[in-house]
Amino acid sequence: MLDILQNLAEQTGFATLGWKNYVMILIAFFFMYLAIAKGFEPLLLVPISFGMFLVNMFPSIIEEGGLLHYFYKLDEWSILPSLIFMGVGAMTDFGPLIANPKSLMLGAAAQIGIFLTFLCANAMGFTEAQAGSIGIIGGADGPTSIFLTSRLAPELLGPIAIAAYSYMALVPVIIPLVVKALCSKKELMINMKEQDKKYPNKTEIKNLRVLKILFPITVTTVVALLVPTAVSLVGMLMFGNLIKELGSMTSRLFDTASNAIM
Repeated sequence: MLDILQNLAEQTGFATLGWKNYVMILIAFFFMYLAIAKGFEPLLLVPISFGMFLVNMFPSIIEEGGLLHYFYKLDEWSILPSLIFMGVGAMTDFGPLIANPKSLMLGAAAQIGIFLTFLCANAMGFTEAQAGSIGIIGGADGPTSIFLTSRLAPELLGPIAIAAYSYMALVPVIIPLVVKALCSKKELMINMKEQDKKYPNKTEIKNLRVLKILFPITVTTVVALLVPTAVSLVGMLMFGNLIKELGSMTSRLFDTASNAIM
């Protein structure tokens, strides 16, 4: 009888979970609270937090044969990141970039974050491959982090995926603090829509729709020639954007990419 009770006790979660699991469960509950009660990026935080909760309540679910193991493989094989990029492309309007190419330089800020994080991680003892995977989080892009990590440091895929998406989801919490610290009250009162009316773009672009259609094709061609390893992500991003710009010809594809897939 005692053996039966002992076997039952060993099969419960209390016997299999360690203190680290309980810490992660508390973090999962915190993320759920932010998503549900505060409304901070629920589309990201709800699945992330509930996934953390499941994995730490029942660790075997991530092992081979478990349900989440196959979701993990979809990430590892870069299938999910590529599909997400297609959805992002379908929801992106490159019109302002085409009209004002100088705005491309704003992306340099993300690259600074990548290199600084890479150097810090490398100085902390991570290998260059691991530091590169950690550094890419500085680009504020979850799918790219997963894609790169699956190739450079797959052993860090789980922590990096959680860190990248949690960071993105917590932007509504972080940005107001940074803005209040760096911007004056006068600057915070500036209405950007009114500024657009006061200072309209003087550059007139003819055949903008044609340029919008050519843009994803051109970018994919350039990336394929210069950085072919990035084609799976950039190509899907540009494909999503192309079906958006084609309008009614690919409306069902656009609707699926921008709604159902995302």
